[in-house]
Amino acid sequence: MDKIRNSLKEAEARSNTDALTGLANRRSLDEFLRSAQIAAMEKGRPLSVFLIDIDHFKKFNDTFGHQVGDQVLRLVAKVLQESVRNQDLAARYGGEELFAVLPGADLSACAEVAERIRLRIADARLTRRNTGQEISSVTVSIGVAQFRLAETAEALIERCDRALYQAKRSGRNRTITENGVDGEVLA
Repeated sequence: MDKIRNSLKEAEARSNTDALTGLANRRSLDEFLRSAQIAAMEKGRPLSVFLIDIDHFKKFNDTFGHQVGDQVLRLVAKVLQESVRNQDLAARYGGEELFAVLPGADLSACAEVAERIRLRIADARLTRRNTGQEISSVTVSIGVAQFRLAETAEALIERCDRALYQAKRSGRNRTITENGVDGEVLA
């Protein structure tokens, strides 16, 4: 029975985890966000999220190959995972986009976490494992939004996505909150 239980736990963990990054996958993210929204409404506590997009990700794949692209994704995922609290969720949203859900964090606190992540990634140096060649620096653009009472997950993510694209339009390698869309920029 213990072997079966362990096997089932391992299978469940694999079904909720992105194989490349080790972060939660999209299905796990959707479930966590739904629960976090309900808890935020019941407890009257803030809930904020941020979406990270790796700047010029295609260039890494095209210039250095997909293995280096995977290495870039793993680096960003590692920094993200190390930078959030145990009660938060770090997930792979899709492609080169990563997502974080921070229960109990307001927009300002979430933006501070996102900005620390952006700076850590910009300071990191990647080298090709087989040659030791330094790869151009990695930067990310980040959009941040705070949950509004009774809104859908889709609406929250849409506002976060708009902030992310404002960061990209503003020159990339920056963090922008939903309040900074077409306005204030943190950089």
